[in-house]
Amino acid sequence: MLPLTVIEPVPPAPRHPSGGGRLPAWLKRPLPSGNENHFTRELLQDLRLETVCENARCPNRPECWSRRTATFMILGNVCTRPCSFCSVPKGEPLRVEEDEPVRLAEAAVRLGLKHVVITSVTRDDLPDGGASHFARCISAVRDRLPAATIEVLTPDFLGNAAAIDGLTDAAPDVFNHNLETVPRLYRVARGRADYRRSLELLRRVKLRSPRIVTKAGLMLGIGETVPEVFDVLADLRSVGCDVVTLGQYLAPTLKHSIPVACYVPPEEFDRIAATARLLGFAKVVAGPFVRSSYHADEMLKP
Repeated sequence: MLPLTVIEPVPPAPRHPSGGGRLPAWLKRPLPSGNENHFTRELLQDLRLETVCENARCPNRPECWSRRTATFMILGNVCTRPCSFCSVPKGEPLRVEEDEPVRLAEAAVRLGLKHVVITSVTRDDLPDGGASHFARCISAVRDRLPAATIEVLTPDFLGNAAAIDGLTDAAPDVFNHNLETVPRLYRVARGRADYRRSLELLRRVKLRSPRIVTKAGLMLGIGETVPEVFDVLADLRSVGCDVVTLGQYLAPTLKHSIPVACYVPPEEFDRIAATARLLGFAKVVAGPFVRSSYHADEMLKP
């Protein structure tokens, strides 16, 4: 077992749009060249589709869009949860668009996707939290791309067992639900989310359909300690979680209430990942730019 350390906060530095001071060298990289980025953007606009890439201001968007891949965000772009780490708009949710699954499947075909990732805003206003709409999207993609693998990245559906079971029975290849941070920081970072409820969702999916790959993600740099991260990893393994991702938290704007507490260096990600592998995860992906759906197709490879 590697020694446990505390992730130290960065010293004060000039403010950066990320909200955490001057970016260290390992968080800087060139923008991709070529026109594929524009192709992806125009296709999504043409089909009136939302992506978490744009709405969450993901730093990997230029790279992913240049590879003609994106993470589709269904059920509108207004969230009913006030999570303070996220830039997705909060407020009165939008009407569910019944033709969205068809448009999403069309985009997957035009992009030539072999692995389709579907996420959503949290819709606590809907009786099933939008689980049945997820299932319709899976069905629409399978009709058009029967050979493609499908990953869903879901909210917690307020622990609604029938909703979770219904989506599990739609048989996505990967069922992803992010814990985001350690329990101590939930009240600050995740609003109305509940740590144990999220663990129970992952446990329920794995028990109902063992063949589905279960997956979860954590952000580092909010103020957690490494021992706390290890505790979360152990909890994930206790509910049968197969894959875990760990990435650097970057505050999307200066207006967000959670500043970056520290920038975790790549070697620290490597240390944490090594311990995670000892816990028995089938796949551990960790690094400053890692996000839950970043190169998601590669996470299915042995």
